[in-house]
Amino acid sequence: MIGIINKFQRKARGKTKTGWLILGALILVATIVLWLLLKDLPNPKKLSLDEYPEASQVYDRNGKLLYEFYSEKRRIVSSLNEIPDDLKKATLAIEDSNFYKHIGFDFKGILRGLYRTVIEKRLQGGSTLTQQLVKNALLSPERTWTRKIKEAVLTIATEVLYSKDQIFEMYFNQTPYGGTMWGVKAAAKGIFNKEVKDLTLAESALLAGLPGSPTRYSPFAHPEAAKKRQEMVLKRMRELNYISEEVYQKAVSEPLNYYLSKTNIEAPHFVFYVKERLVEKYGLKRVNEGGLKVTTSLDLGIQKQAEEIVASETAKLAKMKVSNGAMLITEPKSGQILAMVGSKDYFSNDIDGKYNVTTALRQPGSSIKPLNYAVGIEMGKVTAASVFDDNPTCFAVANQKPYCPTNYGGAYHGIQSLRNSLANSLNIPAVKVLKLNGLETFIASVSAMGISTYKDPSQYGLSLTLGGGEVMMTDMATAFGVLANSGLRQDLDPILKVEDNKGEVIYQYQFIPGNRVLSRETSYIITQILSDDGARGMVFGRGSMLNIKGHPEVAVKTGTTNDMKDNWTIGYSPDYVVAVWVGNNDNTRMGGLVSGTTGAAPIWNKMMTALLKDKNVKKPTMPSGVVGVHVCNLTGLAVPESGCESHYEYFKKEFLPAASYALRQNILINKDTGKIVAEGENIPNAEWQEHSVVMDVTGTTICLDCPVIDGAENKPVIIR
Repeated sequence: MIGIINKFQRKARGKTKTGWLILGALILVATIVLWLLLKDLPNPKKLSLDEYPEASQVYDRNGKLLYEFYSEKRRIVSSLNEIPDDLKKATLAIEDSNFYKHIGFDFKGILRGLYRTVIEKRLQGGSTLTQQLVKNALLSPERTWTRKIKEAVLTIATEVLYSKDQIFEMYFNQTPYGGTMWGVKAAAKGIFNKEVKDLTLAESALLAGLPGSPTRYSPFAHPEAAKKRQEMVLKRMRELNYISEEVYQKAVSEPLNYYLSKTNIEAPHFVFYVKERLVEKYGLKRVNEGGLKVTTSLDLGIQKQAEEIVASETAKLAKMKVSNGAMLITEPKSGQILAMVGSKDYFSNDIDGKYNVTTALRQPGSSIKPLNYAVGIEMGKVTAASVFDDNPTCFAVANQKPYCPTNYGGAYHGIQSLRNSLANSLNIPAVKVLKLNGLETFIASVSAMGISTYKDPSQYGLSLTLGGGEVMMTDMATAFGVLANSGLRQDLDPILKVEDNKGEVIYQYQFIPGNRVLSRETSYIITQILSDDGARGMVFGRGSMLNIKGHPEVAVKTGTTNDMKDNWTIGYSPDYVVAVWVGNNDNTRMGGLVSGTTGAAPIWNKMMTALLKDKNVKKPTMPSGVVGVHVCNLTGLAVPESGCESHYEYFKKEFLPAASYALRQNILINKDTGKIVAEGENIPNAEWQEHSVVMDVTGTTICLDCPVIDGAENKPVIIR
């Protein structure tokens, strides 16, 4: 008997041991399975770390939103206190009415959701707000049983770690509302163009219904479905006595006005110009996801006016084979950009509207000439009264054919002062000044003024003063700003303030006077010439599109390239620099009717007139280093005791005109041609004759009264 008992005891112990082994194995397997399931489980503490992507916002100088930068999720963070009670109640009503009672799971809600979905055919999910937050913020979107387990674990952890209000706030900031709109603040702005705090009950109900299926209920793609969903939210609010019957009926009947915009972007060329600057300083990730608030220098009112003028005026130029236009407006004293219109239509595919002409390389034509003359006056190579022979001229070039420029239209004007030559945009005098200045000096000087594209002087020739080198409009605005700002260079600055996502200011614009790159005296003299409507009358006529009525202080220069691919007008007052371009992005030629007073000039005139409307005239103050004196018309020199026909002109004190010389002189004349024999020429049929002569700035003697010989070949003067 005892043996039998012992036998049974041994069997029992064996079974117990086997049971423990099986249990241990099951626990081990379960542990491994759980570890495999949960090894990549996100940390629920990430929900409150504020590390999720947040859109950066760009505003104009008056606080008007221009655009939001974001990567994949356009998110703007808001606190729970900012969110109106109507939106909170609407969200609880449709998504989780027991949110403040459960611990992450609402079993009654799950059953109710199943009943309404299956029996009443009313779509209603069973997930709580906490579960939705975990799914949206911490987990991937795939539907698998492993993700469900992770969701359950994270839901419990989230309820333990955070208060209900914290969870509710995170839900509003991390829930998708359609497209790239993440968070209710972005949704309010994107759908109604409102701040979230300003939403009505009807609007709040619509937003509250979107997370259930943002695509299906999109008010833009499916407005009828969106309206039905909104009414369902309002009905649920009424069922829960969140609102009265009267309020319910009023909200249901309230019209919903959606904010329709194809891109929600203002001043697109400017916005992306600013983005490049921001990325250089803060990096792409922070710009797209860091929640920066950027206040720019742009004035949206001026920008819209500029866009309208460019679009409407460029359309009038279609018959001249002009397809595009651009404009840049800056404040010369600060360098702040007030408007940037990179093309007539950013969204046009016909002209590649996204091409930003204001930052593109284009040839400036004669609009570069004022900088060349400024260099000459600054160094004393020329004065505003210097005399030029505007006749066919060639310039010797080492190891090349002579360079023989022509005037626009092929016309020549004989003896002209520098004032008239610049004001009327004569080519021959401009090339002569560059010859005097020297390419190296000119390039160094204009680079100091802001032209960044001229580098190696050996790559250019004398045609550079006629626009033979490419520039950017932004650089031209900087350089003309030097003239408007009495010789001080202010680099363009489009950003006034940058705040981080906590509201801390990380950049604040501070005015710092720029470096002096040109004397006040030279700036004043050039401005006097470019604002002289009478001086430019020879070519452009008085009262042309280059004249701003009631504002004689406005200075302006035009430019058209010889190949008719670029047409410019750039002008300024003490308060504004306005640069305008018209042409074709693909560099095809414009029609022959485009000239200094057509093309860009009417656009410029219309914009400058609008900017200066009702503004006081601000004439530049004459510097103490500038002296005005009368000079002889023919020589540009001081009036002698015997007198001469003269005009009043401005000079730098250190470069006052010398005494005039006698006009009547003995000169050697080629009797076959009636022209002066050049130095080194061996002309058999020559004789000394007395004639009236003047010297132009190159030292060339010009006969004023030599006879014209019929049939004589009219060879251009060669300047070596």
